[in-house]
Amino acid sequence: MATNASGLFTTPTVPSLRGKIKPSIRIFGSGFRSPDGISKRVFCSSTFEGAEKHVGASPSESRAPRLVSKGCKLIGCGSAVPSLKISNDDLAKVVDTNDEWISVRTGIRNRRILSGKESLTALAAEAALKALEMAEVDVDDVDLILMCTSSPDDLFGSAPQVQKALGCKRNPLAYDITAACSGFVMGLVSAACHIRGGGFKNVLVIGADALSRFVDWTDRGTCILFGDAAGAVLVQACDSEDDSLLAFDLHSDGDGNRHLNAAFKESETDELGSNGSVLGFPPRRSSFSCLQMNGKEVFRFAVRVVPQSIEAALAKAGLPASSIDWLLLHQANQRILDGVSSRMQIPSEQVISNLANYGNTSSASIPLALDEAVRSGKVKPGHTIAAAGFGAGLTWGSTVFRWG
Repeated sequence: MATNASGLFTTPTVPSLRGKIKPSIRIFGSGFRSPDGISKRVFCSSTFEGAEKHVGASPSESRAPRLVSKGCKLIGCGSAVPSLKISNDDLAKVVDTNDEWISVRTGIRNRRILSGKESLTALAAEAALKALEMAEVDVDDVDLILMCTSSPDDLFGSAPQVQKALGCKRNPLAYDITAACSGFVMGLVSAACHIRGGGFKNVLVIGADALSRFVDWTDRGTCILFGDAAGAVLVQACDSEDDSLLAFDLHSDGDGNRHLNAAFKESETDELGSNGSVLGFPPRRSSFSCLQMNGKEVFRFAVRVVPQSIEAALAKAGLPASSIDWLLLHQANQRILDGVSSRMQIPSEQVISNLANYGNTSSASIPLALDEAVRSGKVKPGHTIAAAGFGAGLTWGSTVFRWG
């Protein structure tokens, strides 16, 4: 059995396997387990090894081919930020705040904001090209683009436009993933599933957001937090023994949506006019509200669920917390980073943090921080990283991977 260009299964050219192979694994939650309950890193496959050797063979000469599992590895990263830098002192000119009030409560001093002719699509493409350059992979060898964003340039998604901006000639699949600040972690897991179960080889995972478009710049409780950016990682298929994405743990809780959202709303004025036809039709023009957040509740949520999620991912990987070289959290607030690392007893020097320069960049924050850490030489090939995202939805998730 093999996959075609679309990742679909084609008809096997070997004798029928029906009734000859019995399932040997069962799926539990986010991972795989064998019937005896012992956790094993076994993954679905999209190809058979050795099938081509038995085309036309007689029944006595043929044998059932074995499934070939695939792993995946992270081999390149890149990032891009807007040119406009807004400092805490700049914010103090438009809202009642000051540098000390912001930095003490959040750890943030500067952030980048999209302006002029800049676009989120262009930022995402720039970050992706840098990741491809580091990975030494040609743009036409990319067969999937995952654009993790909650603020696309187009209501229907920005991934196809990123594909166009990259100059992909083979029309690889490109689609958006909307999971706010958890988006990049969800994208990494999605990339792994496409590689392990769909036969994809090179997957670009891009985290990019421009939440400045949805911030109320008169609300000092939220406007001080957010910035715009893009970050990307190239995830590549590899032999199972070289697999570097070791485990993951993903969750959501819609009940917590009331604590962090940017809800759909109708215009208060009936601009279209109903002409006395049907009550409520045509519908009024609509938009989304500014970002609404209950900071205290989000803080409590993050410091409670993030350590639990990372510990769950480590358990699935069969690793102790002491094996972590770096803790890489969504860059929301320095107090959250400190709270999580303290609960997990991870020294502050092993916590990657760059939010002082960029603020909360939503789905871009993890790949942006990773890219800076890799390019500065802090993160080296073979280092084990525990990464976690958390935010609107509410959603949260973690993954444990080795870099390079």
